[in-house]
Amino acid sequence: MNEFMRAAIEEARAGQAEGGIPIGSVLELDGRIAGRGHNRRVQRGSAILHAEMDAIESAGRLRAADYRRATLYTTLSPCDMCSGTALLYGIPRIVIGESRTFRGPEAYLRSRGVVLETDASAEAECYRLLQAFIRANPSLWDEDIGR
Repeated sequence: MNEFMRAAIEEARAGQAEGGIPIGSVLELDGRIAGRGHNRRVQRGSAILHAEMDAIESAGRLRAADYRRATLYTTLSPCDMCSGTALLYGIPRIVIGESRTFRGPEAYLRSRGVVLETDASAEAECYRLLQAFIRANPSLWDEDIGR
C-alpha cells in the first residue's frame, strides 16, 4: 500500500477516535500530501463534511492547474457530493480503498473521464474498519449515506 492510502487510513482511524465515522482521505499533488481529512459530520455537526470534502478543504485554495495534477485517495468509494466536488475541480484520478460497503457514482465518474483505481492492498483493512463501525452504529451510518 502506498503512503497516500496509508495516510487516508490514518485519517479514518483519527475520525473514529474522535467519535466519528471512520472514513479518511488525502489529496496528493506532485508526490506530496496537499490536504488530508476525515469524515467530521458528527464532530462538527456538519451536513457535508465527508472525508474527501475535508481533505480538499484542508488543501486550501489551489489553482485549477493544481487540481488537474492531483489524485484523491479515499478509504471508501466517494458519494455523489464528493464525486461532484472532484468533477468540479477537475481532479483526474481517484484511488479507492473499498467499495463493497458503499459504491458511489463510479460509472458516472468514469464517463466523465476520471480514472478510478481500487487499492487492492488496502481493501480488506478499509472494509473491516468500516464494517465494525456500522455494526456498532447502524443508524449513524444510515444518516451519513442519506438513508
